[in-house]
Amino acid sequence: MAVGMIGNNATVLPLRDSRGQRRTLYFTRAELNQLLGLYSRNVSRGVWRDYAIDHRDGQALFSVFRHTHESAAYTIVKSVAAAPAQPEFIVLRGRQRLRAAKTLAEALDLFRSKLTLVAADA
Repeated sequence: MAVGMIGNNATVLPLRDSRGQRRTLYFTRAELNQLLGLYSRNVSRGVWRDYAIDHRDGQALFSVFRHTHESAAYTIVKSVAAAPAQPEFIVLRGRQRLRAAKTLAEALDLFRSKLTLVAADA
């Protein structure tokens, strides 16, 4: 219970009434496995060095960094979409929206490197 003051009178309010209506959104274990797999591949290539997981109202964020003291190179955001059962995944570079998708796998396709054919010297 929270206590609110109106003039000299105290009013008791249930906490559920003063809290936001949005629930905290989390990454599932499968989603974390996908994100950490992508992260570890880029660490082994020497591209990324650090990551952070944050939570905001109705959002879960996975940010990756090239250097610890810089701002995030990319942020993958899981947010509540119009249909609550179906979240939306967004890939950001700074404030630029690079991709939005209904599944994390579709959003992470942005990071797939294009394979090229290399001729072997005989």
